[in-house]
Amino acid sequence: MEEVRVRFAPSPTGYLHIGGARTALFNWLFAKKHNGKLVLRIEDTDTERLKEDSVSQILTSLKWLGLNWDEGPEVGGEVGPYYQSERREIYSKVAEQLLEEGKAYYCFCTSEILEAEREKQRAAKQPFRYARTCRDLPVEEAKARAAKGEPYSVRIKIPTEGNLTVHDLIHGDVTFDLTQFDDFVIVKTNGMPTYNFAVVVDDHLMRISHVLRAEEHLSNTPKQVLLYEACGFAVPKFGHMPMILAPDRSKLSKRHGATSVEEFREQGYLPEAIVNYLTLLGWAPGNEEEIFSLQDTVAQFELEKMSKKAAVYDTKKLTWMNGQYLSALPLEAVLPEAKIFFIKSGLVDEAWLEANKDYFSRLVDVVRVRVKTLQEVVEAAEYFFKEVESYDEKGVGKHFKPEAAELLTVCINALEALETFDLASTEAAYNKIAEEQGLSLGKVVHPTRLALTGRTVSPGLFDVMVLLGKETTLSRMRKAVQYIKALA
Repeated sequence: MEEVRVRFAPSPTGYLHIGGARTALFNWLFAKKHNGKLVLRIEDTDTERLKEDSVSQILTSLKWLGLNWDEGPEVGGEVGPYYQSERREIYSKVAEQLLEEGKAYYCFCTSEILEAEREKQRAAKQPFRYARTCRDLPVEEAKARAAKGEPYSVRIKIPTEGNLTVHDLIHGDVTFDLTQFDDFVIVKTNGMPTYNFAVVVDDHLMRISHVLRAEEHLSNTPKQVLLYEACGFAVPKFGHMPMILAPDRSKLSKRHGATSVEEFREQGYLPEAIVNYLTLLGWAPGNEEEIFSLQDTVAQFELEKMSKKAAVYDTKKLTWMNGQYLSALPLEAVLPEAKIFFIKSGLVDEAWLEANKDYFSRLVDVVRVRVKTLQEVVEAAEYFFKEVESYDEKGVGKHFKPEAAELLTVCINALEALETFDLASTEAAYNKIAEEQGLSLGKVVHPTRLALTGRTVSPGLFDVMVLLGKETTLSRMRKAVQYIKALA
């Protein structure tokens, strides 16, 4: 098999969208599967849409997801530059060659002329196609007009009849009617290459063997194949991944919630969960398995297992999956991200974290099991850092009945008498109280949990007690006793 070289080529017009992240992921998987290379190329020729800092944000998101590239920005390579804005001279030379060979031509039609054509075709209810006005201009005349400074674009000559069939690795053979295409522009009047032209030149010079991208680019493929042929370049293999739709089957957008990797990171999702979930958007391993690592996916990854149907994005499924990873990952993999969230919340600072490493590790380990995101870890841990100012209203009605004051007092006395205050001793004390009072353990645990946390749901009560410490535990229980008595 030829050397596998794939590319991910984002435009720096904003954050890394999950659709782009999935494209990067599948290219990364394909490269790893075939011992190939992933090239990262920044397509920054559309100067009007560029956003400052987008490149650094995209690179940061890719690295955070664990999708490192073999060639491109920050790592270099032998086929750079890897920014299209730095490759203008390369595109110009190829365009000049096409002009010399008569495969492209100068077009002097102004925007006014083109708009008049467009209006005429619109009135006739026809799709707009360039009338090829300049296609047969004598070459010397065209060169002379260009030399005098008359503005021009460069258009490629497209066959005026026939079909073009492209074999797609996912969709099979796709046939296009060439009469539906016009002689499209490859170099704009400002000298910048158009998307399709720059992509073809770059993919050839960067020796890209497989172009794996979103289905929305399928319509660009015939234009690019025609350009490959005109330039005398070998045509790479193409594979177009199914679209990602919102739950209502519309195009995924901001109104459906977070759509960028950065947003998910800020909401407390883990990179391992995002990557796992994105893998399932359009691909399946062939069994019922849903949780698997990047390494597992590489071993199983085959384009033949890619679906042709659109994938439906489901936030609930991603959140569930994140909860699975949050509780199952080694603690050391979760702590760095958790620290960021705790500092951002204002509950702790760097100095506190440095002085309380072991405590923080135990805290996160205890809390992470019952929540779905790192943001929820912080929210679930607030009562370890702040006094309980109020109690859950439904919990009060259920667990703070008048007799609870007496029961909590019994618990206080038992806990005060403990020489060691750990999981084993606190649990043994509560089991003994439940037995002596003729109650289920839950009847003793629930009012205590409400007293210590203000909530009806928390990590295991005895974990909470040990993390709070004996003094704080007893203080909060006494406060709850007074609160219950005041209700009577």
